[in-house]
Amino acid sequence: MGGTGPFPSSAGEPDKPVMGREEVDRVLAKLGAEHEAIESSLLALQDHAGRRLLEGAELTGVTKDRWATTEQAISLLWTYFDAYTDALHSAREVRSRHRWSTPGELAELTGLLLGPGITLPSSASLTGSPLLSEQLTLDALVDRMNRWYAEALNVIVTADAVWSALPARIDMLSAELRRTGSLAHSVGVRPGEHPSGDDLERITAELTSLRAEVVSDPLAFWSGASPSSAPGGGRPDTTRYDAAARALEDVRREIEAVLDVRQDAERRLMRLRDVLSRADRTLAEARQARGEVLAKIAASEVPAVSGPPTALQEQLVTAAEYRRRAQWHRLSPLLESLEERADDELLRARESLTAVTAPLAVRAELRGRLDAYKAKVARHGMAEDPLLIERYDTARRMLWSAPCDLRAAEAAVLRYQHAAAEALVPRQKGPQGAQDRRTGEAL
Repeated sequence: MGGTGPFPSSAGEPDKPVMGREEVDRVLAKLGAEHEAIESSLLALQDHAGRRLLEGAELTGVTKDRWATTEQAISLLWTYFDAYTDALHSAREVRSRHRWSTPGELAELTGLLLGPGITLPSSASLTGSPLLSEQLTLDALVDRMNRWYAEALNVIVTADAVWSALPARIDMLSAELRRTGSLAHSVGVRPGEHPSGDDLERITAELTSLRAEVVSDPLAFWSGASPSSAPGGGRPDTTRYDAAARALEDVRREIEAVLDVRQDAERRLMRLRDVLSRADRTLAEARQARGEVLAKIAASEVPAVSGPPTALQEQLVTAAEYRRRAQWHRLSPLLESLEERADDELLRARESLTAVTAPLAVRAELRGRLDAYKAKVARHGMAEDPLLIERYDTARRMLWSAPCDLRAAEAAVLRYQHAAAEALVPRQKGPQGAQDRRTGEAL
């Protein structure tokens, strides 16, 4: 095994103790294993699909800057690896001279394996060193290679992860966009004519721009840690893609609504015509009834009746024209507005008819009440009572005369009711008679 004295440094002074044979063999074995691992990693990095894509792409932005540095780092990695290989080969050659290395050989091996005896070209652009060349130990060389390898792998794997995820998704969304655009065009949803048509144009421009940016600058679309680090540490940034997908979904729903309008447009138009026709007939009936009321009822406030809904009829004609020209995107909001207003118009017409005919309804109710009491009196055999005949004739004359004074007629009917109640339940029958009389008045 040989002695373990110090070997001189570059300044000629003792620096590190000379290693023994067993220690030299252990270091050589470790460095040999590291050499194989580094070589495998560099070959894998050289063959990585992401690296080939980066080399062939027209890069921009942050990816262009980082890849320029990464390419230089990869080139230097092979230069450093060659130096590492030469140093390891030289150490193995010295060690192979004798089975039991001499003290001089052990000192030489200690210098080769532990000393800063590897001269390398400057890596100023990567390390910031102002020197034209550097001298490193094997351990320092391996540490630097590991660091550069990790940084290069980070760039390559990140770019590859973005390229594997986003362009394919953008292409699928673009295909859906084309299908939606074709459907939109068939129902009249076009740029400049419908907001959704403008939205489709904007989404198309956004996806085209987004895909170009992703392809040329993938590193700008990564969020979080490198994919080569801990699992789940980062992911492709899909913010713009997600916004475009949501916008396209909104447009698709709008077009589905337009399609629904197209499919049941005729049914809705027929219903609108029917509702407006009924409203027109109801208003006509109300106007006729108002004339009748004014002729037959005196001293009564009769509300005026409005004219037919001509504005709605004109809009209905416009809606029919939109349907004929297949302008579904314009027909949809117009039909929604017309349906609500047409229902309101029919309700207003019915309320107007009810308000106009209210005096006639009151007169009819008074006539019915008068005849009911006359029938009741006749059932009790008192149809020939002079007072009752007189009061009945008075009330009937008022109710069947024109114009009819409803207030006076109502008072006459009440007088007849009271007389009938008095006749049917005489006062001398006492409290029970009074109760029956009140019941008769209520009837």
